Parts: sequence; structure tokens; C-alpha cells
Amino acid sequence: MSPVSDKPREKSRLRRSISRWANAQDQESRDLLKTYVQPGRDKIAEAQDREVVRLRGTLRTVTLTPRGGVPSLEAELYDGSGSITLVWLGRRRIVGIDPGVSISVEGRIGLHEDRRIMFNPRYELIPS
Repeated sequence: MSPVSDKPREKSRLRRSISRWANAQDQESRDLLKTYVQPGRDKIAEAQDREVVRLRGTLRTVTLTPRGGVPSLEAELYDGSGSITLVWLGRRRIVGIDPGVSISVEGRIGLHEDRRIMFNPRYELIPS
């Protein structure tokens, strides 16, 4: 078979792979919404800015980022509807705050550099 005739099949395989990946991402989001969004809790995507909210989700990333010369621990919380950055000022590490961990947080949502952010939220680790 010539290399020219393999190109359409390669594109077709690539499209199928991308489609399967996108469907898996959508399914993960739906599963997280079912797991974390309950009565009395807000969805991250629908939570109002400058209001105290209670959110649940999974930590996608956890990083140490200095803010104004002060160490701060930052984590991205995702619940299937959206994500928010959690920041604990003055902390280099918090035991149990790791990527993949399920957590419940409560605090006030703000905007910083066009990102939704919650500073020093109260938190509770959710057993897996």
C-alpha cells in the first residue's frame, strides 16, 4: 500500500482517538457532578462571586507559589462544572492536600487576575 492511501486511515484513527478522549472527559465531568454536587452545596460554575459558598470536588493540582514574598500553597479544585483556585497564604504544605484528593471547602470567592480564587478556605478532607 502506498503512503498516500494510509493518510485517510491515520486521520480517521486520530479522530476516533480524540472523540473517545473527549467522551471520557465528558463522562468524568458528569460523574464528578453526581458525586460532589448535593443539596446545600454549590456548583463551582454557578457559585456567586463575593459570596460565602460551600464547594466539594477533587484537587487537580497543588503547587507552592510565592505571593508578595510570602509562601502560599495553591490548589485547583474541580467538581465537574468548573474549577477554582484555592490559596492558603503563609503555608508551604498542608498534610493531606495533594492532587487527586477529594475535599470540601467553605469560603468567599473573589477574582484575582481574571481567575476565580478563594483565599484561606475552611476545608475538610473527604475519605475515599
